[in-house]
Amino acid sequence: MMLHLTTCADDLDIAVNLLRAGKLVALPTETVYGLAADATSAGAVRAIFHAKGRPADHPLIVHIAAAEQLPVWADQVPEAAWRLASAFWPGPLTLVLPVAPAVSPLLTGGQATIALRVPAHPVFQAVLRRFGRGLAAPSANPFGRISPTTAAHVQRHLAGRIAAVVDGGPCPVGIESTIVDLSGDQPRILRPGAITIGDLARYLTRVEASAMAAPRVPGTLASHYAPRTPCYRIPPDLPEAPFAGQRLGLLATRPVNWPVAKFWPMSANPEDYARVLYSTLHQADASDCDVLLIALPPDEPAWTAVHDRIRRATRSLLMEAGRVGH
Repeated sequence: MMLHLTTCADDLDIAVNLLRAGKLVALPTETVYGLAADATSAGAVRAIFHAKGRPADHPLIVHIAAAEQLPVWADQVPEAAWRLASAFWPGPLTLVLPVAPAVSPLLTGGQATIALRVPAHPVFQAVLRRFGRGLAAPSANPFGRISPTTAAHVQRHLAGRIAAVVDGGPCPVGIESTIVDLSGDQPRILRPGAITIGDLARYLTRVEASAMAAPRVPGTLASHYAPRTPCYRIPPDLPEAPFAGQRLGLLATRPVNWPVAKFWPMSANPEDYARVLYSTLHQADASDCDVLLIALPPDEPAWTAVHDRIRRATRSLLMEAGRVGH
C-alpha cells in the first residue's frame, strides 16, 4: 500500500523516516515529481531501478540541499559550476561534473561523471534538510513513460511499487530540468529545459547545445516521456485528417479544419504550454482515443524544451506515411 502524505510537518517526518529505512518516496519538485531514495544506500538506489524498470546503465540525478555540498559528490568542481549554482540554484538546472571517488557507480551508470541539482520546491527542500544527505530522484514514473506532475499521476502508475507519495500539488514548471555538462573543456547543454541557452550564456563565456560524445544523462533517449496510446507529431497546418476511421485526440494551440474525437487546447505561451504538457498527455492517454496527435508549436528558441519533449514522446507522422488515410 502506498501512503498518500500531505505537506504538514508530521507527514514530512514520516517521509524522512521511510527514506532513512531505505524506502522509496515520491516528492514534488518544481519540474516533475521525483522518486526519491537515499543516495548513499546501495539497496535504496537499486530499488529505484526496480520500481521504474529503469536500465542499470542509465544514471540518476542526485538532489542536494545547497551548492556547498557539491564537493561531497563531485571531484574538482570548476569555477563555472559555482557561477551557475549561484545564479540558478535552487532551481531547474542539473550540472554534470566529474564524480568524486567515493560515490557509488550505481548513481552514475558506471561513468566518470555525476548529475547534481538543488531543487527549488519547498517540500523537497524541507525533506532534504531533515534527511541530511543527498537523495537520488529520477522522475516518479515507469521508465520511458510520461513524467508525473501531480501526486495522482504517481499513484496511478507506481501504486504497490513504492512506500509513499507526498502531495505538493501540481509542479509549477512541468518539464524536467535543463542539464549542462561541465565535465569537459566546453560547457554543453545535454537536455533543454526552463533555463535556456540564453540564460546560461550570461554566466558562461561559451555554451553549446550538443550531446556529441557526451555522458549518458537522464531523459535523453530518442523515445522517452511517451504515452501508451500511439502518439504522433504533426505539422500545425496539416490539411487532412490522418488515420482514417480512428478516434483521434489532438493537442494543439488552435483547432484544425478536420474532425477529431477530442481536442485539448494548448497555450500559445511556451512556459504555460510546458507547465501542462505532461498533465494533458496523461489525460489524453486515459481517454478512449485510438491515436493521439500533437500539432507542433512554433519552431523558435523559446520552444526548444517543449519541442524536445514532444519529439521524444511521439513518432513522426512522416515516418508513418504508409498508414495515413485520406
